[in-house]
Amino acid sequence: MSALLVLTNFPDRVSAEKLADSLVSQHLAACVNILSPCRSIYRWEGKVESAEEIPLFIKTASSVYPALEAAIRAAHPYETPEIIAFRISRGLPDYLDWVSAETHADAAQ
Repeated sequence: MSALLVLTNFPDRVSAEKLADSLVSQHLAACVNILSPCRSIYRWEGKVESAEEIPLFIKTASSVYPALEAAIRAAHPYETPEIIAFRISRGLPDYLDWVSAETHADAAQ
């Protein structure tokens, strides 16, 4: 099993919680951590912008990543949402087995 940590940000806690619940319910994520608000400063369409955002850390399997990305894009209000996936190369085997069991491709369908 190849596990991923996927990062994204949402503009408010309500939409972040709604997405997190949906991803776990659909077996697209084993766990979603919803962090405290942060301030993001970025360049968009030639201007420096600033916004408060809610970061999400999503633990999933690479086998369901395409469906997870599609679910984030469908729920996200941003034209180009931040969606970054990192391979988890090491971790507690029991935890990674749990991630695998909760996010297998058969359960996501």
